[in-house]
Amino acid sequence: MFSATLLCQVLLATAAFAFPSSKERLAERVARRAAGVHQSRPMIPSVSADVESLTNVTHAETSTNWAGAVLIANTATYKTVTGTFTIPTPKAPSSGGSGEHSASAWVGIDGDTCGNAILQTGIDFTISGGRVSYDAWYEWFPDFAFDFSGISLSAGNSVTVSVTATSKTGGTATIVNHSTGQTVSHTFSGQPSLCQENAEWIVEDFEEGNSLVPLANFGTVVFTSASATTNSGTVTPAGATIINMEQSNRLLTSVSSSGSSVTVQYTGP
Repeated sequence: MFSATLLCQVLLATAAFAFPSSKERLAERVARRAAGVHQSRPMIPSVSADVESLTNVTHAETSTNWAGAVLIANTATYKTVTGTFTIPTPKAPSSGGSGEHSASAWVGIDGDTCGNAILQTGIDFTISGGRVSYDAWYEWFPDFAFDFSGISLSAGNSVTVSVTATSKTGGTATIVNHSTGQTVSHTFSGQPSLCQENAEWIVEDFEEGNSLVPLANFGTVVFTSASATTNSGTVTPAGATIINMEQSNRLLTSVSSSGSSVTVQYTGP
């Protein structure tokens, strides 16, 4: 009886050691953010650009890190960008092993034809050893991303992500979790100048430590109620340039836009 009790205690202690608590996982993510290792990047065109295989739109590009829709103007045009999506449950790709895999869904201003700065906000989703975690963040590239506090996130939550440029060097990033009633916001000032030429709805393979993270199978992310505002009024992503993600000569996404929605579907291994 004593031996059985001792064995049980050892197994429980081992399990507790093997699986970090939610506080420990949060501390790890905060440490990575503080170290400045998580960063979104401007759109990186893929080398092979197998556009002929993309049948969902006529205006198509491929990228190694972005998938989604981008509105492009020749002059300073876009003031706000917003979209609503349901948080997915990420999975490791079938060929990806059991390590950590991530992706990020966000809206932003600039980063396609103008890469000087990007005002953006969104949600990271990560699968690591069977554990799923989420982070809400804001960023004014070329600075790193920073986590919001005061908001909880779960698969199936409906969230609205929005950015507003109050000037070329200042603005706000806001995330609303409609499922929990929580809202978080950050105000920027004195930042590198935006061009305000791009408005985008993106799922990204972001960077940590100057390299792209292993991409998670994020299923399908659908931005609904997607819109951007200009001096002339409100526009939708209908007719936007579509960007599909391509890595190692393989398309990993299928993207389409219709009316006020953008659909980004993972099609990789």
